[in-house]
Amino acid sequence: MLMNETTTGIPLTLSPLEARVLGVLVEKQLTVPDTYPLTLNSLIAGCNQKTSREPVMNVTESEAQMVLDDLRSRTLVIDSYGASGRVMRYAHNVDRVLKISPPQLALLTALMLRGPQTPGELRSAADRFYKFPDISALEAYLEEMATRSNGALVLKLPRQPGSREARWAHLLCGEVAFDASAAVAGDDAVTTGELAALKVNLAQLRGEVHELRELVDRLYVELGVGREH
Repeated sequence: MLMNETTTGIPLTLSPLEARVLGVLVEKQLTVPDTYPLTLNSLIAGCNQKTSREPVMNVTESEAQMVLDDLRSRTLVIDSYGASGRVMRYAHNVDRVLKISPPQLALLTALMLRGPQTPGELRSAADRFYKFPDISALEAYLEEMATRSNGALVLKLPRQPGSREARWAHLLCGEVAFDASAAVAGDDAVTTGELAALKVNLAQLRGEVHELRELVDRLYVELGVGREH
């Protein structure tokens, strides 16, 4: 179980709504910093977006306020009245609590907002938060988060049937459920496209072998050497 290292051993297992709230706070900080920290209304609108969200939610004001109060008690959220001094605003404290770097925060945010994704999907989703030079760099950060000595933050899921890449999921809401039997079968499955490519390669190899045999036969004839078949 993950632990909140800035408190006295409070478990950091989040509800899906708590993960959504934190994901939105990080997202808005990185993409629209002029409006950050967020008001309660702005936060609710971000939680209920129909795009770039999986699953789509319908969060009420009372639900959002209750979640904010709970996250604040665990130092994951900080509130203030901002420059105006009139409207309460909210900011996240995720990176400090978890002690993670900006690229790791970007990946965790994309997973909190959109659910399990492949490295390719993650690179596209997190592009607004952090520019990864390539997929290998992104995967290195995922591996770091998956093998942390003080608790894994992400998990690489078994490859699904018909998929070329395995997906990654965050562990802030606890263990991730998946169909192990389907995933195992999927590791040995061959897609229609892959089967077609194998057939083409086999035909090419057979053609090359045939040409080599003809070349060897001509060489034997030219050298006047008998060949045993």
